[in-house]
Amino acid sequence: MANTKSAIKAARKARRLTDRNRGVKTRLKTLRKRLDELLAKKDGAGAKTAAAAYASAMDRAVKSGVVHRNAASRGKAHAAKAFAA
Repeated sequence: MANTKSAIKAARKARRLTDRNRGVKTRLKTLRKRLDELLAKKDGAGAKTAAAAYASAMDRAVKSGVVHRNAASRGKAHAAKAFAA
């Protein structure tokens, strides 16, 4: 249990940021699954918009510090490679 005022605030902040990060990561996983489904169905137009949405969400996650920039780059590269195939 936190004893000092700063530790109490840090615990509050950690809880808030953890909730935000969990939501962002869940959204990224959902977008990736949607892209994979569209690629499996061979829906080119839908897959293109899904790939753009996934890349945009990844960039926003990097900007807020939820995902490391190299991890985002790797994820976007895998999505682009799957889309191109």
